[in-house]
Amino acid sequence: MRIFALAMLSSFVLTLICGKLLIPVLRKLKFGQQVRDDGPQAHLKKAGTPTMGGIIFIIPIAVLAFIFTRGSIDFTLVCVLITLGYALIGFIDDYIKVVKKRSLGLKAYQKIIGQFGLAIIFAVYAYKSPFIGSEVYIPFTDITVDFGIWYIPLIVIAIIAMVNSTNLTDGIDGLLSSVSLVCTCSVAAILFLLTFTGFYEDSSYKFVNYSNLFTFCGILMGGCMGFLIYNSNPAKVFMGDCGAMGIGGALAAVCILMKMPLLLIIAGGIYLIESLSDIIQVVSYKTRKKRVFKMAPIHHHFELCGMSETQVVTMFTIAQGFFSLLALISILPLI
Repeated sequence: MRIFALAMLSSFVLTLICGKLLIPVLRKLKFGQQVRDDGPQAHLKKAGTPTMGGIIFIIPIAVLAFIFTRGSIDFTLVCVLITLGYALIGFIDDYIKVVKKRSLGLKAYQKIIGQFGLAIIFAVYAYKSPFIGSEVYIPFTDITVDFGIWYIPLIVIAIIAMVNSTNLTDGIDGLLSSVSLVCTCSVAAILFLLTFTGFYEDSSYKFVNYSNLFTFCGILMGGCMGFLIYNSNPAKVFMGDCGAMGIGGALAAVCILMKMPLLLIIAGGIYLIESLSDIIQVVSYKTRKKRVFKMAPIHHHFELCGMSETQVVTMFTIAQGFFSLLALISILPLI
């Protein structure tokens, strides 16, 4: 627990330092956000706010993850590579949007190749690992289900869904950072309960690596906290796809390594709601030519209903607290 606290504090401080150093650079390079004309009118004044700010906390996460790792680095290395891999895809997308002035960033097929390629590599690694394999814990029970070869497509879908859901959630100052902080806290609490109550006592390898995952969660939490200093309303910087996809990749990697990919549905409840609102909106408009929400994802709907950004962030963060508690309850049968 001491290492966890020190890692989280170090991540918080290093993110603050990176913010102080990098935000002026992003502003000088004119890496400004382009704002949608069809979005909430209050967002138009945000045009020009530096984006690609995800590097402010992605860099500390990658560095500190290895500094605070004890013993085997296997699971830590996987988490860092997945985090950096999706952050890099997001960074390239941001770079094209901002620097090359191409509003859509990477082309659809390029995103698909990048996201699916990385997800497939990770899924195959997990499937072949003797410590992970094709068994998945079912929430609210103490049983596992062996998906066999179908484990690989399941994991690929889980990763892609998570990465794109966190990306959709990043649309209001401080929203993704706040929600992810609470979500990661619940995942860390679950790791603590399972690791330090003897759940992994059958293998010293598992104990060491899951302890390191617990520390990794602390580092991610510290990064979110530090970034919130700069990203809370009114935001001085936006994390962009770089940070949003990096967070999604990190959380997906941790849950998959825990053999609990289905936990993402519960612990990531807000991400799920954001994605579903976008899907419902698109399907409804294409089939009925009618919109269910004033604007999707759903956080924009609440904005257009008259709520301030701060009110929406507060409401969503409280709701995420509920999903986080539900996630904790879902693993009680294992303890």
